[in-house]
Amino acid sequence: MELLLIRHGLPQRVENSDGTPADPSLSPNGLKQAAAMAAHLADAGIEHIVASPLRRAHETALPLALTTGLEIQIDGGVVEFDQQSALYIPLEELKQTDYDRWLELMQGGLEMAVDFEAFRKTVVAAIEAIIARHPGKRVAIVCHGGVINAWASHILKTPAPFIFQPDYTSINRFLAARSGERNLVSLNEIPHATESAGF
Repeated sequence: MELLLIRHGLPQRVENSDGTPADPSLSPNGLKQAAAMAAHLADAGIEHIVASPLRRAHETALPLALTTGLEIQIDGGVVEFDQQSALYIPLEELKQTDYDRWLELMQGGLEMAVDFEAFRKTVVAAIEAIIARHPGKRVAIVCHGGVINAWASHILKTPAPFIFQPDYTSINRFLAARSGERNLVSLNEIPHATESAGF
């Protein structure tokens, strides 16, 4: 089967002073990115759509669901590691405003705040369950940068928590054979990216 792990579109920045979890919606550019991604994949033969329960992922999956006529299956196993945080700053914004913190995260500083191995195990178990439910199919999983890195680093057998920074609505392709083989096909495909979509 083929897995397309798709990062969500650009979200809005959220800071909740009361400590409740930030769950941002897509920004106007994020909505344009999601629409461009859906148009690009309209004839790609996608047979199932799975999405994280977080708002930014579900809103990214909606145009693809409308284009293909498929229902969105919500899966809590592909939710991002920061789902309980009261603050959401897009990584690209963090890179511009606090480069040292961004670099720390990219080099593994995430592990100081998050048990990345436990997170990776959760992601791998969830994606393996999706594979088991849809053998031989082409499945789009709309999720998050951390989820994509967790699966990719598992496939590549590297301990690094982040191996790359996926672009918004980037398509990351993997193959999963019935024999148990798991292969990386491509990372960070963005042929649908346009200036108007905010890339």
